[in-house]
Amino acid sequence: MKAFHILILFIITHLSLNGQTNMQLINSSDGYKNIYEILSTYIQIKSESGKEKNAGLYFRNLCEANRLNIYPMGETDGNFNFAASLFPLESKKPNIILLNHIDTVSEGPLEKWQYSPYSGEITDKDVWGRGAFDNKGAAVIQLFSLLNIKETIGNFTAKYNITLLSVSCEETQCPGGISFVIDNYLDLLNPVLVLGEGPPALKNIVSTNPELEIFGISVAQKRPLWLELELEVKSSGHGAVPPHHYANKDMVLALDNVLNKKAKIIYDDLNVSLLKQLGELEKGIKKTVLKHPRLFKFIIKSEIRKTPELLALFTNTISLTRIHNNNQTINNIPQNVKAYLDCRLLVGQDESLFLEDLKTKLNNPNINISILNQIPTYLPTEISNTFYKNLEAAIIKNFPNAQVISLFTPNFNDTTPFRNKGITTLSSIPISMPRTFLECVHNINERIPKQCLIEGTNTYVTFLNNCFESLR
Repeated sequence: MKAFHILILFIITHLSLNGQTNMQLINSSDGYKNIYEILSTYIQIKSESGKEKNAGLYFRNLCEANRLNIYPMGETDGNFNFAASLFPLESKKPNIILLNHIDTVSEGPLEKWQYSPYSGEITDKDVWGRGAFDNKGAAVIQLFSLLNIKETIGNFTAKYNITLLSVSCEETQCPGGISFVIDNYLDLLNPVLVLGEGPPALKNIVSTNPELEIFGISVAQKRPLWLELELEVKSSGHGAVPPHHYANKDMVLALDNVLNKKAKIIYDDLNVSLLKQLGELEKGIKKTVLKHPRLFKFIIKSEIRKTPELLALFTNTISLTRIHNNNQTINNIPQNVKAYLDCRLLVGQDESLFLEDLKTKLNNPNINISILNQIPTYLPTEISNTFYKNLEAAIIKNFPNAQVISLFTPNFNDTTPFRNKGITTLSSIPISMPRTFLECVHNINERIPKQCLIEGTNTYVTFLNNCFESLR
């Protein structure tokens, strides 16, 4: 039996994962498992946002079984969080945080899934289920990367710590999760870098070379500004005799003034930099136009408006997400109505000026606007920092035919609160995944290619080794 354990340890520390990473199996409660099996088990434990504890316990126990230093940071559904670190956090080493979230969105209509959303089905090429990409797949990649570093670091006394930070409630941004962790444990974590979820590689970005894979490293995110609009209009209540003015009608007309207007194209340092970087990868006249975006602004604006994803990077967006009143009958005209707007502001935009412009467009002084949630302005991460360069180099090493660009994203996630604290923060999941798989995120048939789990682990390991090498 002892000889068998020695053999297992040899396998763990010497087998190559796709020729690069020195770890294919990790210790689990039911024996040694590979990365696909670990992800499959994790998926099978349902963790819809606000109900993460059981899945979190599995993942935390997995980290503990592999001899990481465990720090509980919340123990309840909606606020189950933990840190699993290479060195004890009490060592106060500058800490590289690998951030992920335990929670997922709901599964949607079960009958439309090819495999059950909580089956964790492992096929020849993919691992299936809710959270396979967002965000359990990323978490498992991070764990295998951290354990690889743990096994290969030897006697080297690292100046950095590495910590896996798993949190709840990312999808719904409830009071638990990352906000609770930052409020109570930021000093203990001592982060020098936070690396969280971001875009994978994409093709069809460069029109003159559509097969070129582009890896984006996000250095900023648009700021959310969630608003409640409330309007009360005293009017007659019977639907058979509609008054000239009533709450629902006036709110719809006011919203039409906002939603049917073209959003102003705004150039800033981040989106201008993005255009210039893409220009370097293009050819011919398109190269010239993109490399000089301010000179050719009129031409570029018309192209930007054709694609919603691109338009979101050049405008302050407004999405109507809900209209609500307490009316229970169809023949009764309500006296009060509320509308909810999900607004996303470009980095550096002044929310007070945005609100003044919104009020002008609504053209109804009786509509009361309340801010439900907002994130303060912050500075983007500089691409000249060592961590950005190390991540860029790691991606190029593992994907030598790809290109890396810095960008920002229209969404926000749990990296944003760290940025608000002035902490260096990068967002990237360094995998090459077909666009059709991305369309399944937050949708039916979510899955991740097995190869992505391998590639992601290899790239993270290269990145972490780059960080250690720079301080040897």
